[in-house]
Amino acid sequence: MEKQEGRDAAAVRFDDPWYDALASGWGELDGTGAPAPVPSQPEPAGCDGTGPSAAEIYLEVQRSAAFQEVRGRYRRFVVPATLAFFTWYVVYVVAATTAHDLMARPVAGAVNVAMVAGLGQFLTTFVLTWAYARHARLRRDRAALDLRWDTQELTRGIKGTAR
Repeated sequence: MEKQEGRDAAAVRFDDPWYDALASGWGELDGTGAPAPVPSQPEPAGCDGTGPSAAEIYLEVQRSAAFQEVRGRYRRFVVPATLAFFTWYVVYVVAATTAHDLMARPVAGAVNVAMVAGLGQFLTTFVLTWAYARHARLRRDRAALDLRWDTQELTRGIKGTAR
């Protein structure tokens, strides 16, 4: 974060390599009903425009084997976990609405099958959240961080984030 000099000395500029000037203000109206103009970023010093654009760099990273591996690891965990949890939820809801005798069967005292299954929904939510965080930490975070740093280094001169 740096303070600017001159007329807009009170304004604060954030040097965030992930800031997308095209997305800021996208879809906002300028008070007349027309979309607000897209803010332009100044051309960074020393950038002659002969290198690859940021879009080309991001597409190259997206096509890389490392990125595909991170996405594959994500999908191999999330898709089965989502399907399993959704199936468990639908079975619970269908049983609660159609199998009244089963759900009303006492388990211990005033606690019945419906209460145990309902608490099981909460328990599986917490277990799934823990499993997702653990999987991300052990299988994806390091590779994703490496990709982020590589991308940041490649786009440093384009976005003018050199410090």
